[in-house]
Amino acid sequence: MIEQLTSLPLAEKVGQLFFIGIAGPLMDEASARLLEEIKPSGVCLFARNIREPAQTRELLDDIRQRLTLTPFLSVDQEGGLVDRLKRIMTAMPPASRITNSDEAALQGSIVAESLLRLGFNMDFAPVVDVVDEERSHYSNGGLASRAYGRSKEDVVELAGAFLTHLQMGGVTGCLKHFPGLAAARVDSHEELPVVEITQAELELKDLFPYRSLLASADVRAVMIAHATFPAHTLQEADQHGKLIPASLSYNFVTRLLRDGLGFDKLVITDDLEMGAIVKNYGIGDACKMAIAAGVDVLAICADPNAMREGYQRVLKAVESGEISTSRIDTSLGRIAYAKSQLSEPTEFNAERLDKLSVEINDQNSRLSR
Repeated sequence: MIEQLTSLPLAEKVGQLFFIGIAGPLMDEASARLLEEIKPSGVCLFARNIREPAQTRELLDDIRQRLTLTPFLSVDQEGGLVDRLKRIMTAMPPASRITNSDEAALQGSIVAESLLRLGFNMDFAPVVDVVDEERSHYSNGGLASRAYGRSKEDVVELAGAFLTHLQMGGVTGCLKHFPGLAAARVDSHEELPVVEITQAELELKDLFPYRSLLASADVRAVMIAHATFPAHTLQEADQHGKLIPASLSYNFVTRLLRDGLGFDKLVITDDLEMGAIVKNYGIGDACKMAIAAGVDVLAICADPNAMREGYQRVLKAVESGEISTSRIDTSLGRIAYAKSQLSEPTEFNAERLDKLSVEINDQNSRLSR
């Protein structure tokens, strides 16, 4: 796989740095043209893309056939507030209702089989933000219901069980949102969080799940948060004194996650179209900053114009030497390794998906007692 990626023409190498979305439930002409232009490494589906089980599988099969290299085909399937499958399957319980590792493992297994039968091979889950009792009252995008337990130890036990069984079932997981969003007071979908906690709190609480899971689990991907941490010595500012979010920060991506925690696998940005980024940076500048920071894959999931702008800006930066080809090849190596871990989709079986919905309903019943 690595030879396939590093031998690509430059334009296609740059395309592998992008994770994009498409418009609707069918492969229309505009979406097909977008895939052909960018040739991304991955595509993420959202509620707008998922109408029926067979339609979802057909769409994913179509995407796979149109991309020469095996693509990441992902979704945010956490359960609760972030449940992209609830239109076609029984709604899954939120992480906050999972109270033991057996239930977390079962949820991971159900998600894995459901996704593989639908044609996915990756899930942007689990959330490993640490929401303790104090943080559970913060308004930060519903993270209180999306997080496991009420302690850092709970997160490691429950998210770890979910991740292990998700990947045992053939679907690659992704820890998020590094270095931790639980203490944010605003939602990064709307604006850039300034997380006002001490460096010691971040180190001892928010980074605990990453240290533990990177040491004990098969962590293949980490998603970087759009947030700033002004009390941390690694926090950077731009030439105008504006704080740089972790997702665009060399200090947080490379010095902390890669060098400090020893993670040398796939690093993905959270969606760069979130308010935290677009209200503060142009999409092209944000893409270049993220690559310079050490990120491997740039997520732009809604606006085709933003996808094209980001892609063209990175391509021009590599062509001009502003970003080196060796820097791109380093990320291609990590992308190649992550793709080598992907599983082929299993046979589509509507009856089996119905049975999985019954299992989800049984789990919901147990958890509500």
